[in-house]
Amino acid sequence: MPSPQIVSREDWLKARKDLLAREKDFTRERDRLSAARRALPLVLVEEDYAFDTRNGRKGLSDLFGPHRQLVVYHFMFGRDWEEGCPSCSFWADNYEKLDVHLAARVTALVTISTAPLEKLEVYRKRMGWTFNWVSSGASSFNNDFGVSFPDREDPSGRGYNYSGQPVGMEELPGVSTFVKLDDGRIAHNYSTYGRGLDILNMAYNLLDLTHLGRHEEDLPYAQAWVKRRDQYGVNG
Repeated sequence: MPSPQIVSREDWLKARKDLLAREKDFTRERDRLSAARRALPLVLVEEDYAFDTRNGRKGLSDLFGPHRQLVVYHFMFGRDWEEGCPSCSFWADNYEKLDVHLAARVTALVTISTAPLEKLEVYRKRMGWTFNWVSSGASSFNNDFGVSFPDREDPSGRGYNYSGQPVGMEELPGVSTFVKLDDGRIAHNYSTYGRGLDILNMAYNLLDLTHLGRHEEDLPYAQAWVKRRDQYGVNG
């Protein structure tokens, strides 16, 4: 990286205040974007999806528990995989134990993958996670919400992240949110994929505050440095 510019405290303060004005503009724009997201129209979920859970076979409505809203993290863990995706594991470390806070705002958080429940449970215990993780392997849920592509093909033609482009991978990450209507029906109101997930990762958000940032520019691909939490060296 270029040599850092060293200035006086007074010059630094001026530059910081200039940046603060931009940050405030960004925060206000983010508030407007969040409002627009909440104002998206809803689409009813007509499919009777089935999920394998620690408490037996459940439907999508059951995943809400007593809450009005449901947030789903689509975790990359294919049917035949022996481990979960390292990057999704990185994200899961960031949302672990958030469920109690979300519940205070009538919202449930559930992680969903296509791998069999037995594999998910082994990996969840290995990682030390406590969140609710269920398998959608018995239904088309992951396919329908654009994160699973059997044989790396996409018969729907929608592509990943609404791109309409070929996928080339069998599993990809995402987040989807649902709301239960007054009459008990379920509606889908939002999904995000790819870089849309960045805002959910506190580690990345903290790195973005630092001088070096994520410093991933010279890596073969972003997140090439990421490992599962039990695979870093003792000094990693």
